[in-house]
Amino acid sequence: MKKRLLGRGDLEVSALGLGCMGMSFSYGPPKDKKEMVALIRHAVERGITFFDTAEVYGPFTNEELVGEALAPVRDRVVIATKFGFDTSVDPRTTAGSGPVLNSRPEHIREVCHASLARLRTEVIDIFYQHRIDPDVPIEEVAGAVKDLIREGKVRHFGLSEAGVGTIARAHAVQPVAAVQNEYSLWFRRPEEELLPCLERLGIGLVAYSPLGRGFLTGALREGTTFEAGDFRQSLPRFSPEALRHNQILVERLGEIAVRHHATPAQVALAWLLAKRPFVVPIPGTTRKERLDENIGALSLALSPQDLEEINALSVATPVHGDRYPEKMERMTGL
Repeated sequence: MKKRLLGRGDLEVSALGLGCMGMSFSYGPPKDKKEMVALIRHAVERGITFFDTAEVYGPFTNEELVGEALAPVRDRVVIATKFGFDTSVDPRTTAGSGPVLNSRPEHIREVCHASLARLRTEVIDIFYQHRIDPDVPIEEVAGAVKDLIREGKVRHFGLSEAGVGTIARAHAVQPVAAVQNEYSLWFRRPEEELLPCLERLGIGLVAYSPLGRGFLTGALREGTTFEAGDFRQSLPRFSPEALRHNQILVERLGEIAVRHHATPAQVALAWLLAKRPFVVPIPGTTRKERLDENIGALSLALSPQDLEEINALSVATPVHGDRYPEKMERMTGL
């Protein structure tokens, strides 16, 4: 398995990670725990060393799943988890404003201790702030994580969906190893300011939803229906009209894939891997065959001409529909 470095330290991870959220949260009912433990361990056998979770996924159940699955191989893997939400508040009771943010230093410490227990580990490899809390200065957040690093409970500090100004301020207090952000042919806004900022500061980019929440696999169509509990039902980009408009992107991606004896998903991941050496995609899946397919992207070499063609295709076929409803988009920094 090819490796990549996140940040300017010694944080080496597999060039492709595994996002574990969908095993327990957001994409319909939670999947069978034994099957998901087996899938995570299969990923380790295939060489994946980088696993992503968060306390809010469930909440809590995804961390418990990841902790159980990786306990026997803890010394071989990097585990990233996140703080930043108040999980004691049911978002259904917040008058449509969505989840409640909480990045107060004392809460960060509480989350850290609870996550360590659920993950069955003595140290969290990357501790991300899940979303920026406007009520807590980022310097205080960075300082709280810095204390946890000094105490040996956390190895590296990360941010998720943060703006470049916030990243720079946090980095001045405690070096940021990685910023997690949505990034794919489905969402290229990080190229405008985020990538240059991270390159300048020596910070890695962990790309979540690198396959457009499944869209770039070619498996979704205008008539696709989602299971109860699948949050894509609430995303404007997955409305029937938007899916119909956006289908041409996947169809053209499929034409390129055929030339390479590959799949659209593999081409989309290979394109992303070619963008910068510090970009690490973390596609999620609940199926072994999809995991193996994604790993196959690491063997796909796109030529400069291929990359130019894919870039031109992306520019010529703008994506229809916002990626989040307005209340969720307000919580992001881009």
